[in-house]
Amino acid sequence: MLQLGDEVVLYSIVFIVVLLGTRSSLWTVAVTASFYLFMVVFRFPQVPAGRVRQVLHPSKRGVGLGKVSVVAHRGGGHDAPENTLAAIREASKNGATGVELDLEFSADGVPILMHDETVDRTTNGSGSLRHMKWSELSKLDAAAKHRLRDKFAGEKVPTLEEAVEECVRLQLTVYFDVKGHPDEAAAALRELYKKHPVLYNSSIVCSFEPKVIYRMRQSDPAVVTALTHRPWSLSRLGDGTPRFPSLWKHPWMTLMDIALDWAHHHILWKLCGTSAFLIQKNFVSPDYVQYWTQRGVEVVAWTVNSNVEKEYYQELLRVNYITDSLVEDCEPHY
Repeated sequence: MLQLGDEVVLYSIVFIVVLLGTRSSLWTVAVTASFYLFMVVFRFPQVPAGRVRQVLHPSKRGVGLGKVSVVAHRGGGHDAPENTLAAIREASKNGATGVELDLEFSADGVPILMHDETVDRTTNGSGSLRHMKWSELSKLDAAAKHRLRDKFAGEKVPTLEEAVEECVRLQLTVYFDVKGHPDEAAAALRELYKKHPVLYNSSIVCSFEPKVIYRMRQSDPAVVTALTHRPWSLSRLGDGTPRFPSLWKHPWMTLMDIALDWAHHHILWKLCGTSAFLIQKNFVSPDYVQYWTQRGVEVVAWTVNSNVEKEYYQELLRVNYITDSLVEDCEPHY
């Protein structure tokens, strides 16, 4: 539940900003009241806490005293070709609680697993998903660019349906990472939840785009959802390097980052009724975990790739984390 103090601060900030901008008490009261009514009418309630715990902390596969869930990023892209059935099986064999899978679409609307908008980085093909039909994608070797390509040679790009069936069979929690296409993704996932009701207690829909999560809640309010966030993502790359050399664009995007970060932590999570917050690992601390705990929201850290980091999140913070490898240290992933 959102704390009363947060409510007061939120609407007070709106009131002050509008007052300073308009110099009109009438407009200030009207805009603040309208914002309050908007939040009351259009926000979604969080999914019941008991079911959220069942999704995020399944008793059979949790590790450590706090039953921390270890989630294989893209199925565990270091241990097997990312976003493939082989990766899902390897993750299960290596002890993962769940898998994070990227949802994309072929040119003819087939939901598939793919992180990028092109197939160049991970397969032996080349081209944009917007221009490739499923009949073409199904012929690609999804292991062609992987470090263990010989072991997994011939692994195919799977459909979303195939991946879900494998996760259900292996009793893995699924973190659906939706890149975009809010309407198409919500429709595809809604059908999956109808076909596999077990997903209500064993999956969570995540996205960097609040619109995706809001559309998912509109489509099916019973689905557990999470916002994904990395502070300074508009102005800086994951390693901290500025995105833009321009003297005016970088400061402007920095201001946009500040506004976006504030919105995530004070408005967007509440509007969407999210149950978890997936945050880049460098921004997780005991105080940060406590901030969200007070609001009934779980923290999940990404991407945690060294044993030292894993021990920190597992034993000290006791929060779920997403990793590229279940078996060894690997390169940092931002």
